[in-house]
Amino acid sequence: MKKTVVLNVVGLTNRLIGNDTPFIKAFMEAGQAAFIHPVFPAVTCTAQTTYLMGKWPSEHGIVGNGWYFKEECETKFWRQSNKLVSGEKLWDVVKRENPNFSCANLVWRYNMYSSADFSVTPRPNYLADGRKIPDVYSYPPDLRDILQKQLGTFPLFHFWGPKTSIKSSQWIADATIKTDELYSPTLSLVYLPHLDYNLQRYGNDFNKIAKDLKEIDTVVGQLIRYYEQQGTTVILLSEYGITDVKNPVHLNRALRLKGYLEVRLERGLELLDAGASKAFAVADHQIAHIYLNDKSVKEAVKKLLMGVKGVEKVLTDDEIKEAGLNHDRCG
Repeated sequence: MKKTVVLNVVGLTNRLIGNDTPFIKAFMEAGQAAFIHPVFPAVTCTAQTTYLMGKWPSEHGIVGNGWYFKEECETKFWRQSNKLVSGEKLWDVVKRENPNFSCANLVWRYNMYSSADFSVTPRPNYLADGRKIPDVYSYPPDLRDILQKQLGTFPLFHFWGPKTSIKSSQWIADATIKTDELYSPTLSLVYLPHLDYNLQRYGNDFNKIAKDLKEIDTVVGQLIRYYEQQGTTVILLSEYGITDVKNPVHLNRALRLKGYLEVRLERGLELLDAGASKAFAVADHQIAHIYLNDKSVKEAVKKLLMGVKGVEKVLTDDEIKEAGLNHDRCG
């Protein structure tokens, strides 16, 4: 296999490529462009896993960015362990054909304890006094120290949240180059999240996102120039597009009004009590998994949700199978 790098620019769509992204535009025009019909649901963890495995969520088990862990009666998002992913990854298949092949995973999801040769992923330190300290997890372990010594501590609080900035994507880009210089992997998978936060915050308002587009274009340009000088094949892709929305859809409120959902009080505040509820929703952007602890209410819940303003479809049984989501973790 020829040396290849995959640059995952989250949220990038054709409508965003233009005057604010001159380097990306020129790269696209000089090469070939294809449009991907996204997997359902079109969210980060599901999209990335589907790319890396060529299988539907019904097979690999990543049905969203999070799901209801039935044995624990808890909803968990953004898990890290690759042991949650079922089946062989792209690099496993290629390695079987070519033992000299190697793969570096730079911040794609489920990047801990995987079979990738080299990996880097955000992994904060959680201290006894409640503080969260930025850090990364890496394989091999000393890669973490090499990168943070040369590049500084991973800017975790610029990765997601109100302080999100280009600093996190720039750090990942610099770490990618350092990793390539150290190990020269055959395949490098690079996650550049910069557009994701403000596109969700502002939508496709070019007056508000022009700066973000220019910043990510600069980072992408840096990486493409570096790899093209080596004759490396560069693949630029996105996981999904983000469109404007106007109104929230409160599924759990509807379920609560009909007595399907339970809450508990903690320090004067209400918390969803998933394990005690007959039915509840785990919302993940514009889809939601509806989990039933009482199967007898299934048809009544479906009818109720179909009547909620903003709900387009409620999938059950064969419809879930057709969507490639028939897995035990699915709602």
